[in-house]
Amino acid sequence: MNTFFFGIYPYIALTVLIVGSIARYERDPFTWKSASSQLLRRKQFMVGSILFHLGVLFIFAGHLFGLLVPHQIYEAMGIDAESKQILAASAGGVAGVAAIIGGAMLAHRRLTDPRIRATSSFWDTAILLLLLAQLALGLISVPISLATYEHADVLLFMAWAQGIFTFQGDAAGHIASVALVYKLHIVLGLTIFILFPFTRLVHILSGIAAPFRYLFTRTGYQIVRTRRQPRREPAE
Repeated sequence: MNTFFFGIYPYIALTVLIVGSIARYERDPFTWKSASSQLLRRKQFMVGSILFHLGVLFIFAGHLFGLLVPHQIYEAMGIDAESKQILAASAGGVAGVAAIIGGAMLAHRRLTDPRIRATSSFWDTAILLLLLAQLALGLISVPISLATYEHADVLLFMAWAQGIFTFQGDAAGHIASVALVYKLHIVLGLTIFILFPFTRLVHILSGIAAPFRYLFTRTGYQIVRTRRQPRREPAE
C-alpha cells in the first residue's frame, strides 16, 4: 500500500490533473470559471476570500519550493535541515491558520445562505470542504514537525518529491516510516489533484496563464467601454 499511495498514485494524480485540465479546456471552455457568489452576498466574502486565497497560495508556494529545490541550495544559503523544518512549520502554520479561518467563513456563507446554496453545485461545496480538511491535516502536523525537528523529516519529504519528479522507482521508500498524519495529508492532496480538472479549481490555471497570454498574444486582453445612452432626437 505504501508503494501504491506514494509511488504510483502520484503519477495517476498528475496525469489526471494535466490531461483532464486540457480536455476540459478544449471540450467545455465556457465552464472554465470560478462562478463567484459575491453578487449574491458580500458579507463575509471579501475577508474570507482574501484570507483563504493568500493563505493557500503561500502554502502552495512553500510546498513547491520547499520540496523541489535541492537541499544543497539551502545549505549554500546557510540553512540546515533542522532550521528549514522549523521555518517551514512556523510559516506554514501561520498561513494555514489564515487560510482555514477564511475557508471556514466561505463555507459558512455557502452552507447557510439559501441563495448561495441553491446556486452551488455539489462539487462547489465538496471541494471547499476537502480543502478545509487538507488545511486541518496540515495544521495538525505542525506541532509534530516542531517537536521532532531534530529528526529532519523534511529531508525525507524532499527526497520523495524529487524522486517522483525524476522517476525514481524507490521514491515511496523515503517516507515509509513517517507519521500517519503526514501520509494522510499527502494522499488527500493527491486526491484533490485528481478532482482538480472537474471542479471550480481550474480557475487557478487561468490566474497563472493570464499574464503570459496578455503579454504574448493579441487576444489576451479585453477592451471594456462604458455603456452609452441611446441618442435622443430633438423634439420638433
